[in-house]
Amino acid sequence: MKILIPDIIDKEAVELLKNQHEVTENELTPVELLEQISEFDAVLVRSRTKITSEVISSGKYLKVIGRAGIGVDNIDVKTATSKKIPVVFAPQGSTISVAEATVAQILSLSRNLVKADITMKEGLWNKKKLMGTEIFGKTLGLIGLGRIGIEVAKRCQAFGMNVQAYDPYISAENVKKFNINLLNSKDELLSSSDVVSIHAILTEETRNMIQYDDFKNMKSSALIVNFGRGGIINENDLVKALLEKLIRGAALDVYSEEPLPKNSFLRNNEILLHLSPHIGASTKEAQKRAGTIVVEEMLKVLSDKKPEFCVNKEIFDNS
Repeated sequence: MKILIPDIIDKEAVELLKNQHEVTENELTPVELLEQISEFDAVLVRSRTKITSEVISSGKYLKVIGRAGIGVDNIDVKTATSKKIPVVFAPQGSTISVAEATVAQILSLSRNLVKADITMKEGLWNKKKLMGTEIFGKTLGLIGLGRIGIEVAKRCQAFGMNVQAYDPYISAENVKKFNINLLNSKDELLSSSDVVSIHAILTEETRNMIQYDDFKNMKSSALIVNFGRGGIINENDLVKALLEKLIRGAALDVYSEEPLPKNSFLRNNEILLHLSPHIGASTKEAQKRAGTIVVEEMLKVLSDKKPEFCVNKEIFDNS
């Protein structure tokens, strides 16, 4: 069968597909993808390529869509489901990498490390202006307590942080063994956390989940980090909150629009706002892991077997 890979996928994972199928690796524009998708039986993407309803409808031979990663908001799952096309993914692939990147930003913000580097290279010695804070003894508040959230909790606990979380879909019993205090409301978490870290998926429920009034509810010394999904934090409100010193600082790896426009208001040197270009999962280990997992899932589907990691498992209910 013919498989299209329009994004960069780990070479070893791609070889697994090539051993059994005809693979085309070609970075395509949205227009080119729409024109060519009808030639393929499967497509494998990361986060760059958008598999829209129109793309899926044009893919008359599509049997499976693979996402080498966790989030599938770049894929129209509803349309795929209506056409009984499985969307498989790799929920465990980038867990460690994203958790490590999250902790790195928490430490960097706490100690003003990015600002220290920039000012040193400008010839300055701003030791007195770069007073930081320890994270030991502070409270970490997690919004979203899936695999990544739990791994972040473990690492921050090793630094001596107290960890609490808000996730309406998780029971207190399930997190008891991780020594995490599960709170009943977002407001309670925001008002009592020194560091807030977001690890939720983007849904209509979580879109703009953190807005101006939420920042007003936070400690003025608080930090917020988002390695989850762009759109969960209202970016306009975030910048306003930082300018008004409602909170101390923030770090974003994901955005409501990606790539982030060159003239984006987020590119502001007057506030403590660390930006990175969606690199939470960008490690050799994570990409190899995610690529291998999703390829194995795609091969199952193409061999008429039921996949383990499938977003729309309901299409197999009557099969």
